[in-house]
Amino acid sequence: MIRFNQFSLSRGTKPLFEDTSFTLNPGEKAGLVGANGAGKSTLFSVLRGELHADGGDFSMPPSWRIAHVAQETPAVDRSALDYTLDGDTHLRAIEARIASASAAHDGAAEAEAHAAFADADGYTAPARAETLLLGLGFTLEQTREPVSSFSGGWRMRLNLAQALMCPSDLLLLDEPTNHLDLDAIVWLEDWLGRYPGTLVVISHDREFLDSVCNVTLHLENRQVKRYGGNYSQFEVLRAQQIALQQSAYEKQQKTVAHLQSFIDRFKAKATKAKQAQSRVKALEKMELIAPAHATSPFTFEFREPDAAPNPMMVMEGVRCGYHNDAGGEIPIVEGVTLSIQNGQRIGLLGANGQGKSTLIKTLAQTLEPLSGGVHQGKGLQIGYFAQHQLETLRPDDSAIQHLARLAPDTREQELRDFLGSFNFSGDMATAKIAPFSGGEKARLALALIIWQKPNLLLLDEPTNHLDLETRHALTMALAQFEGTLILVSHDRHLLRATTDTFMLVAKHRLSPFDGDLDDYRDWLLQHAAETRAAAKEAGEVQDAGINRKEQRRQEAQERQKLAHLTKPLKSRIAKIEKEMEKLNAEKADLDAFVADPASYEAALKAKLTETIRRQGEVNARLETLEMDWLEAHEELEQIGS
Repeated sequence: MIRFNQFSLSRGTKPLFEDTSFTLNPGEKAGLVGANGAGKSTLFSVLRGELHADGGDFSMPPSWRIAHVAQETPAVDRSALDYTLDGDTHLRAIEARIASASAAHDGAAEAEAHAAFADADGYTAPARAETLLLGLGFTLEQTREPVSSFSGGWRMRLNLAQALMCPSDLLLLDEPTNHLDLDAIVWLEDWLGRYPGTLVVISHDREFLDSVCNVTLHLENRQVKRYGGNYSQFEVLRAQQIALQQSAYEKQQKTVAHLQSFIDRFKAKATKAKQAQSRVKALEKMELIAPAHATSPFTFEFREPDAAPNPMMVMEGVRCGYHNDAGGEIPIVEGVTLSIQNGQRIGLLGANGQGKSTLIKTLAQTLEPLSGGVHQGKGLQIGYFAQHQLETLRPDDSAIQHLARLAPDTREQELRDFLGSFNFSGDMATAKIAPFSGGEKARLALALIIWQKPNLLLLDEPTNHLDLETRHALTMALAQFEGTLILVSHDRHLLRATTDTFMLVAKHRLSPFDGDLDDYRDWLLQHAAETRAAAKEAGEVQDAGINRKEQRRQEAQERQKLAHLTKPLKSRIAKIEKEMEKLNAEKADLDAFVADPASYEAALKAKLTETIRRQGEVNARLETLEMDWLEAHEELEQIGS
């Protein structure tokens, strides 16, 4: 169990945590949420043992193994597969023992090390590492390529693979979806659903948090508050608690005002002095309720377009791609014939490298088509947010200078008012943007696009640097946008809320996708399974010449392992059923209390709040147990077959 008790910690002069207490149980999967600067990364440093309490204490089992994603990737010549295997440091240590014993011709030590290697599943490690890399979007050929050949985003995927390869009791993931496409996110969710240890994840992707987490830890006002359930359940519970707290606060304020009025009126009268003094004491003893405070939500809206051509744009037999240094053509998406109608809201699906960004660039006319025709409607005004849009901003210029370049004849006050609506007010509007956070720069890039009143929005991963609040604001703004939208995003909540048609970029072609995001998830998982099967088959063909004696030894070892799996699975199922029976009984009591109108009387509000909180925890735990029960039965059936 992870336990924080009256925990306090400051960074410099800034207190981040003050007398906060919470616990995490083994196997729980927690989403860590809160405003930027609230202390999420600091809490990770505490869990990793890099920072220590200024007051109170923090504890976790000393035997727990911790895995986290490294922020730097050395440009080494080791293959991606070997680099991933390095994540299992225990296995690497055993391999070193084998090599040392072999060099010393110590047969006994070498045999002992080989036994330890088998116990650590060393023989299956390369296959497991390969599965991780394929799931995260690498091809079979890329797993053999050196780490130094990959770009920054792909190196972060390698670091993630290395962390997942590490056998761990606690897994810490900080924005794991930032460098992933939707395909890899779906795979990661599936993998984390089967992860047996404790997980703590920081993410601005609400659908990822909903899918993966059964506990939410909310950082606010130097406190960490635990909520049972995923992010959406946390939002509901928090809203209920804020409403209850505000109601209690307002009621208490009336009582305080009544007591104070009596004191002010009668404290100078001898006949009433005693009663007035008793009310002074009552006020002093009263534990004042703080007013409920919810952060003012950030919102913005798109300006109404000046025109609405229909069709917006027509592509006829277009080949999208690039020219190489020698002048040759590198086609990426071919045979694109598309008529974009006014008011359409299209989500582009497809794996990284299939050509979504290339297609968007061609639509935005920042990339000339290799062949075919692109025709635009009269009055078309494109708003294009590129995947690397932030790199186009000038770090030494201010927000107002960026906007003034688009509107040189507009009064400064009008520019200031517009920027203020995007939270760039006062000195922030005139300061250099170099020290701005990624989220602030993304917000500025969106503001510059909105100023131009686009009627066709082309957005390529617009949420990469946005926090949950700004993502929500963008979702609301896009839902009300009156023009045409084409969106590439790995944020499924944004896709679901703002698009109504999907198109798939795959195998160098653009085609309609008949289905929703749930259908796409199923398609991805099936495609991934087929890819793994093909890779396994290719590996078997490649390894056909291996020593048959060694292969038979491994097969015998696998049979022995399978024989030992049945007993613990049956025990696990019985344990799950026992806990479910207990929780279902508690759930019935909780549901009855919440359904009873008498529970909403003022005297029971504290109990009602606690009951609602516990109700969320019980429901989330039951959901997790049901999934565990189904998985255990499936495993049992697979072993039997």
